[in-house]
Amino acid sequence: MKPVRVVALCWVLLLVSRLGATRKESPEEASFYYGNFPLGFSWGVGSSAFQTEGAWDQHGKGPSIWDTFTHSGKGNVLGDETADVACNSYYKVQEDVALLRELRVSHYRFSLSWPRLLPTGVRADGVNRKGIQFYSDFIDALVKSNITPIVTLHHWDLPQLLQAKYGGWQNVSMANYFSDYANLCFEAFGDRVKHWVTFSDPRTMAEEGYETGHHAPGLKLQGTGLYKAAHHVIKAHAQAWHAYNDTWRSQQQGLVGISLNCDWGEPVDLSNPKDIEAAERYLQFCLGWFANPIYAGDYPQVMKDHIGRKSAEQGLEMSRLPVFSLQEKSYIKGTSDFLGLGHFTTRYITERNYPSGQGPSYQNDRDLVELVDPNWLDLGSKWLYSVPWGFRRLLNFAQTQYGNPLIYVTENGASQKLHCTQLCDEWRIQYLKGYTNEMLKAIKDGANVKGYTSWSLLDKFEWERGYSDRYGFYYIDFNKKNRPRYPKASVEYYKRIIIANGFPNQREVETWYFKALEICSINNQMLAAEPLLSYMQIVTEIVVPTVCTLCILIAAVLLMLLLRSLS
Repeated sequence: MKPVRVVALCWVLLLVSRLGATRKESPEEASFYYGNFPLGFSWGVGSSAFQTEGAWDQHGKGPSIWDTFTHSGKGNVLGDETADVACNSYYKVQEDVALLRELRVSHYRFSLSWPRLLPTGVRADGVNRKGIQFYSDFIDALVKSNITPIVTLHHWDLPQLLQAKYGGWQNVSMANYFSDYANLCFEAFGDRVKHWVTFSDPRTMAEEGYETGHHAPGLKLQGTGLYKAAHHVIKAHAQAWHAYNDTWRSQQQGLVGISLNCDWGEPVDLSNPKDIEAAERYLQFCLGWFANPIYAGDYPQVMKDHIGRKSAEQGLEMSRLPVFSLQEKSYIKGTSDFLGLGHFTTRYITERNYPSGQGPSYQNDRDLVELVDPNWLDLGSKWLYSVPWGFRRLLNFAQTQYGNPLIYVTENGASQKLHCTQLCDEWRIQYLKGYTNEMLKAIKDGANVKGYTSWSLLDKFEWERGYSDRYGFYYIDFNKKNRPRYPKASVEYYKRIIIANGFPNQREVETWYFKALEICSINNQMLAAEPLLSYMQIVTEIVVPTVCTLCILIAAVLLMLLLRSLS
């Protein structure tokens, strides 16, 4: 997730005018397809440990790099917010499982906290049995509710001691530590967990953590750090996959994949070969960076060419993009039982050459500019626009590019438009409707998509944005200690898609929308009335007993006076 890069105003205006002149949405893109998803299609929602659990230092959990990052006092997070409590999900497991049942989902994608299971990050230093028990109980609760757990091993919260001692993902030794951690998880939970995701959106983890410094660990190793981190993540993924394949697969019969996030890149001018090349380059630097080694054995050729050429022009003897040995290429290729695909929005792409003298950076290496169409639906975020047709194109691109892999959509969703309490999230309904329908079209095209994870179950801690962005189906009041959950309109709408396994017909789908808004209006009124209800509860719990006590005392006094007068 990243904001649109700032470029010269005149350049932007020129290109936006070209957009209006050259690009028109086709009738096919604008049409809605009524039909059903394949039998057995899996519907779910997702979250991650650091964003939701809280209990950051409870029951033996060690610190993560995000704990350090948010506690630094350096303004790394909007409002200096932390995830110390977050959604308090560590203590609200049963409540969250009840919400999943209410949604009617068939799977829940969540992540394990590496430092909650291994406080130092190193298995030889000791396992936190309370952490093992917590996740075991959680998985049991899901299975008991007929909800399939899809478990992510690492969603950005690296144990802090691994960062402090070894430099985190800058060090190749992380692959061994990650493999040890993965084996622990396979051993502890693999009898019930059959879908494993090694890493969630490693591109953002590498770029924002080791290039821009916007994310933990906050390093700005421009043009080098992110490529080295990604190189070691890919090796770690392959090592974990082989560990499962060699030791656990025969008895557990599960699947291991990786979740890669990428926006769709569409050429500004389809008649301009340079724009077409730039859009292809955008996708290779985004999705191909990790998918190509896993499916083809090496980085995309366009990455090797561009980064290699710019490195040479910058006076370096070797490319800033690391190199896999022949043995490593063979070891990495084919290490995915499914492709997890995260997607949120689309960009128009045009070529722009950045001189190598500007210095090394991921943005300059790509030689392109990202643009948005002013006609796209603005969801109130600096980076997220609703462009459903881009989703279909990305799914079809992945299907043809990587040999028709089994695909699970692992992240797709829209952030809250307003920062005040808003349960009638009709824009999220429209986003959900449009994107899931384009996914259905992609399946009809031939994409092998087996499941969809909407992001996310709850409003939660959104990394450097703190609690300002809300992606949840359930609204959380972060000002209240017990972090109450309130259903938004999208809960009702998503539930109807799941029950119908698609979109039966126009009339029925339209009733879903009005029903959802009707329910959320009632919920909004109840939420607005909560302060009064709380006041009445205080009256009930304090004032009424006090009055009753006074009445009893007065009655006792009167009785005593009566008895004295009689005597």
